Amino acid sequence: MGGLILVTGGAGFIGSHLVDALLTAGHDVRVLDDFSTGKKENLRGAEALAAAHGGHFQLIAGDVRSEVKMRDAVDGCAAVCHLAAVASVTQSLADPVGTGSVTHGGTVNAVRMAIDADVPRFVLASSCAVYGDAARLPVAEASAPHPLSPYAEAKLAAEETCAAAADAGQLTAVCLRFFNVYGPRQDPGSEYSGVISRFMAAASAGAPVTVYGDGRQTRDFVYVGDVVEALVRALQRPHSGVATLNVGSGTPTSMLDVLGRLEELAGGPIERRFEEARSGDIRESRADARRAEWVLGWVAGETLAGGLKKTWAWYQERSHD
Repeated sequence: MGGLILVTGGAGFIGSHLVDALLTAGHDVRVLDDFSTGKKENLRGAEALAAAHGGHFQLIAGDVRSEVKMRDAVDGCAAVCHLAAVASVTQSLADPVGTGSVTHGGTVNAVRMAIDADVPRFVLASSCAVYGDAARLPVAEASAPHPLSPYAEAKLAAEETCAAAADAGQLTAVCLRFFNVYGPRQDPGSEYSGVISRFMAAASAGAPVTVYGDGRQTRDFVYVGDVVEALVRALQRPHSGVATLNVGSGTPTSMLDVLGRLEELAGGPIERRFEEARSGDIRESRADARRAEWVLGWVAGETLAGGLKKTWAWYQERSHD
C-alpha cells in the first residue's frame, strides 16, 4: 500500500516495531502517541530509517480521544493502524471507566475522524481476551465472545465500531486479535507488560520471578516480528468489508515451560514465587489462526525457542548498558 500511514500508539512496544518495518519498506509514517506507556526512545531510529529508505516520518504528541489531534493525525493518510489502548487487564479492573474511554472511546474517535478524512483502510489491534475462557480450543473467530474484564469488553466494543463502519461502506476494516505478544522493547516494569518480559527482567537481574496461579495455565505466545508482518499484510488485504482474524502461533505453552526455557538461556535455575491467580486471567489459550492464513497469507514464522533467544539477547544487552 502506498501513501501516508498513521500508527496510533506508535511509540509503544508493538507500534514502534511496526513503524520500523513500514519505514524500512519505504512508506511515509506518522505516529500519534501520548506517551502514557509508549517511549520516545523506541522511535529514536525512525528519522534515520526514513532518510535511508526514501520516506518521511512525523511524530504528533497527543491523545487518541482528542478530536483536534486525531483530525490532524489522519489528514492525508491512506491507512490507519490503530494500536493505542489501555493494554492491561489488571489496570482495567482498577479503572474500568478510563480503560473504556481510551480503548473503546479512542477507537470511536479514530474511526470517525478517518471516515471524515476519507481514509479507506483501518486496521485495529484487538485481543484474544475477547474470547475469555473458550469452551473449545484452539479458539476460532466464530467462537462466541465472553470477555472477562473491562479491557476485553472495550476491545470487543472497538471491533464492533470498526465493523459498523465497514458494513456501512465507509471504509475497509481489519480487526486483528493478538494473542500473547512478546519480544524486544516490551517494558517489564510496566503494569501493561507481558509475562515473558517480566520473567526475563527478573532473570537478568538474578531476582526471583512471580508466578500467578499454579503456573500450568497456558498462553499462545507470538513473536512481535510475526505480529508486525500480520499488520503490514492487513494494510493490503482484504479489499472490502471487514475481516476479524486471530494472530497467534497455534501452540499453547505453560508458564512453567517458559521458565524452563529461560533457565536454559540463563544457564541456571530461576527462583519462583507463587501467588494467587489474578482476577480476569484466562486459564488456557490457543489460537486457530487458519483464517489469517487464508485472508492475509500469514502464518507465525518464529519458533518460541528462536523468539525467546532474540528477546533474551535484547534484555541482556540492556542490562549491561
